[in-house]
Amino acid sequence: MGAGGRMPIVPPSNALDRAPSSKPPFTIAEIKKSIPPHCFQRSLITSFSYVVYDLLILSFLFYAATSYIHLLPGPPALSAFAWLLYAYVQGCVLAGVGVLAHECSHNAFSDYQWLNDTVGFILHSAILIPYFSWKQSHRTHHSNTNSIEQDVLFVPQRKEGVGSLAKYMTNNPIGRTITIATTLTIGWPLYLIFNIYGRQYESFAYHFDPYSPIYSKWEQFQIFLSDMGVLSVGFVLYRLALAKGIGWVMCVYGWPLLLTNGYLVLIAWLQHTHPSLPHYELTEWDWLKGALSTVDRDYGILNKVFHNITDTHVVHHLFSTIPHYHAMEATKAIKPMLGEYYRFDGTSVMSSVWREVKECLYVEADEDEGANKGVLWFRNK
Repeated sequence: MGAGGRMPIVPPSNALDRAPSSKPPFTIAEIKKSIPPHCFQRSLITSFSYVVYDLLILSFLFYAATSYIHLLPGPPALSAFAWLLYAYVQGCVLAGVGVLAHECSHNAFSDYQWLNDTVGFILHSAILIPYFSWKQSHRTHHSNTNSIEQDVLFVPQRKEGVGSLAKYMTNNPIGRTITIATTLTIGWPLYLIFNIYGRQYESFAYHFDPYSPIYSKWEQFQIFLSDMGVLSVGFVLYRLALAKGIGWVMCVYGWPLLLTNGYLVLIAWLQHTHPSLPHYELTEWDWLKGALSTVDRDYGILNKVFHNITDTHVVHHLFSTIPHYHAMEATKAIKPMLGEYYRFDGTSVMSSVWREVKECLYVEADEDEGANKGVLWFRNK
């Protein structure tokens, strides 16, 4: 759904080469000048058209599933397969809705912040994501990308923090499979409730707590409002379960939502976890180096379903107010200037997550004499 054509696939051997960690020879202002000005323009009609488009697909899938799956002839296995297919497709479209809400949080949806927050609040609450809670912590992520001390999303462990169990789990196929399955099924609620994969705070960090150390005092009411949005949707689901049965709710909403959460975690995980990406201690970190330390990925047709958040994430970190329908054009415009600072890996998603779980166990500085100790690289031994 983004403008322009597909980016060329970079061979995995090149994609795995280390990204530059030195100060870039260009500034953020120079990068911005390379992007056509219209890419920064937000169209309310265009943005809403994507919301309507996704909602129409969700409604059609819901109608088709609830009206016809129970009429399928043959063994129960056929109906079960139909529900699985519905859950996968519906879950992917719901993930796209989550991306649109994410765009609202960056004020990339429209020129009106109140409208961005209203739409984002409704869409995120519908998939049980506390909008303002996530918006505030995600803002911190964008402000501190790949800072080992200050980032809040998929912050890697240092070597000394990795136990023998984690090393064992990621260095054998069964353990790696369990790690991936756990991350993609319960990783999202673990992040929201226990701040797993996030930054360490002095006290317990809980995304649903207005008094959590994640938030400032002026954000507390918004966190409370986010909780009310999620609780309201939860109450509707409870009433539906009483009326229709919990099995019906799981089929039409629960299993698709599980797939949605899995994809949202997977996207964020793979965009910030890659053998070529550096992380920085505060002595070396600056905003531009951190923003460039992410990687674009290729999800095939799902790039479009996910509104190109997957294959235009570098430009998103540089200019988060660019709407998704201009992000591909903006990406193509900045690539000549970024040169080797731009990272794209065309390795299949399944191969990538299998590799990254093994290769990206922890970060540490190079041991070479004279090496910069403030630049940390992924390792697995």
